[in-house]
Amino acid sequence: MLKWVGRSLLALLVVVLLYQLWLFTHVWWWVGHNPSASAFMEQQLAKLQQEDPEAALSHKWVAYDRISPNLKSALIASEDAKFLDHDGFDWEGIQTAWEKNLKKGRIVAGGSTISQQLAKNLFLSSKKTPWRKAEEAVITVMLEQMMSKERIFEIYLNVIEWGNGVFGAEAAARHYYKTGAASLSAGQAAKLAAMVPNPRYFDDHRNDRKLVRKAAIIQRRMWAADYP
Repeated sequence: MLKWVGRSLLALLVVVLLYQLWLFTHVWWWVGHNPSASAFMEQQLAKLQQEDPEAALSHKWVAYDRISPNLKSALIASEDAKFLDHDGFDWEGIQTAWEKNLKKGRIVAGGSTISQQLAKNLFLSSKKTPWRKAEEAVITVMLEQMMSKERIFEIYLNVIEWGNGVFGAEAAARHYYKTGAASLSAGQAAKLAAMVPNPRYFDDHRNDRKLVRKAAIIQRRMWAADYP
């Protein structure tokens, strides 16, 4: 019995180590190559195709220097003001989110950095489980150790969800404003940044009062945002 348990644990350890190696290899490859898709993009496409087998995602990769500084400032101001200073985790932000959630008795705030969000989008599901959070942390460390902040931000800008089947800055700019990511104004960028926490809802409710209010706050904070 003990021998069987030992072999099972060893087999499990090997599987875990192989999975970590698989993750490491992908992160290493993406240092110099652009991901064609993310795990989250594939999940959303599968959902869309359940209703419409011909459904496709709206997504086009654009280089970092072809994305408006306004959008970069807006996302830093909205999602991760300490992006350039932390090592992938904003411990103060995590504590603040924990206290808010504890006070409300439910999850109303998150403390995830841009690096953590990217880790989740590239590899993981949207399910909130202890295992997923642990994997997110491991991948975040890999991203921060192997990639520059600019590269992390470039991939993030190109793979995050911005609406129903809409992924990345270029597709979002085209979808909402009929322009390219390079030409987004401060107001447009602020509204796109405000949509990130709940993009599919705001795609269907573009004049939602909370969205408009948050966009205005982000636009006021953009001038102080430091991005790579």
